[in-house]
Amino acid sequence: MKNFLKMHFWRLLIVLFLFLSQLAIIILGIIYIRDYYPLIYLLFLIISVVVVLIIIGNRSNPSYKISWLVLILIFPAFGGMLYLLFGNKKMNRKQKKMVTKMHALIEQSTRNTEGVLERLKSENLDAHNQSAYIKNTTGFGPYQNCYSEYFPSGESFLNTLISELKKAKKFIFIEYFIISEGQVWTKILKILVDKVKEGVDVRIIYDDMGSISSLPHNYDRKLRSLGIQTFAFNRFLPFLNARINNRDHRKILVVDGSTAFTGGINLADEYFNLKVRFGYWKDNVLMIRGDAVRNMTLMFLTFWSVLTGKLEDFEPFLSKNKDYRIADSGYIQPYADTPLDDEAVGENVYLNMMGRAKKRIYITTPYLILDNEMVIAFSNAAKQGIDVRIVTPAIPDKKIVFQVTRSYYRRLIEAGVKIYEYIPGFIHQKVFLADDDFLTIGTINLDYRSLYLHFENGVWLYQSKIIQEVNADFENILSQSKLVTLQETKSGPFHRLWISFLRGFATLL
Repeated sequence: MKNFLKMHFWRLLIVLFLFLSQLAIIILGIIYIRDYYPLIYLLFLIISVVVVLIIIGNRSNPSYKISWLVLILIFPAFGGMLYLLFGNKKMNRKQKKMVTKMHALIEQSTRNTEGVLERLKSENLDAHNQSAYIKNTTGFGPYQNCYSEYFPSGESFLNTLISELKKAKKFIFIEYFIISEGQVWTKILKILVDKVKEGVDVRIIYDDMGSISSLPHNYDRKLRSLGIQTFAFNRFLPFLNARINNRDHRKILVVDGSTAFTGGINLADEYFNLKVRFGYWKDNVLMIRGDAVRNMTLMFLTFWSVLTGKLEDFEPFLSKNKDYRIADSGYIQPYADTPLDDEAVGENVYLNMMGRAKKRIYITTPYLILDNEMVIAFSNAAKQGIDVRIVTPAIPDKKIVFQVTRSYYRRLIEAGVKIYEYIPGFIHQKVFLADDDFLTIGTINLDYRSLYLHFENGVWLYQSKIIQEVNADFENILSQSKLVTLQETKSGPFHRLWISFLRGFATLL
């Protein structure tokens, strides 16, 4: 185990060294040019000025713009070049073609949800409008013929996960930000290898950066040698790359087109509390059976097709499911969010829920790094008398990010928002509850990376039976959490200056 960790540490260190070396060469090169070739240095300054104008004129979130403008202000010569390398979200022709193709494939396979939308419209116009926004921006429609089950922890989910994988007859699709060698993955991999021998189609997508410290180099080759089709997304190479920030943060597992899982949990031991890292790891998983699994299957297949460049007929994977309407009469709508367009779907789903809440808004999130729109939405809801409660961890996984998270407390508390910190450890689940009717569960954190830079997925639910279970879980979380007071948010001038500096780069954290 020590050799394993040592190997991954050195791999990460070497990649980081090579990456930073290239960055240093660019910066030192520009400084050298300034001293010996003032006209070329002037050209870099002009590039930065042009980039500033581009940033001001683009459709990005104002807070995202400000972070880059601050960086260019501090480093006027090479700040513009850094933006062109890392900050420019504009799609090239190939990426536009990719997104267009994905949407066309999804639209073609989800046409049968229009009738569900009409039924929803006749029941509740607010619910219809929220659902219609998701359908119109992502292509993924709502379904009724579904059954859902909520797991409030990794350990409560593990046996079901293993059991469902063993039942697979046709295919298993797995897409996760982090896969880590350990007890959980050893069990899963053994089942996957057995299923391949039985003729089951097994495919895996994992994020190379997310798994860089938990999987050996070229682990995808090992999986392919076992008969498992595998793609390591956006491989982290020691080269400057404009898309290095766009990670696959999604968590999707589909079995035979009839059962699907998503939530905050990655496939690593700490998520199942088999390894302690930051106290107790509080997370969740949503299991879906029925027609809504169609959306989850399509999310995986469209992404797989784009990544591999191979189009295939999706219909054999989109099973007709049995009738679940007696078990749960609610609406379920899995959806995806991409950083390759100007539509912040994840954030807008949250804002739409807040805008229609009447009584309460309950949220759990590991990070709280908000843009101005979200701060105003939370504040306005609380000022209207809506019970707004947010739970964050008391034991963080990233200390600097945690400092930025806490920097938002004071303004929100002053507006009437109640903020709690989960005492037993690290709360990683992403839950958004509005009244007794609306719920989202998925992978989307309340930070810039999730809302603007990552590929994400979530599930929107209306009048589902599990809303009561999630609400009970939230009450249990509150009983183990400490309410943060306004007095506790006071800080000295030097600390405020440090936090202001960090918040200037909040979109990059």
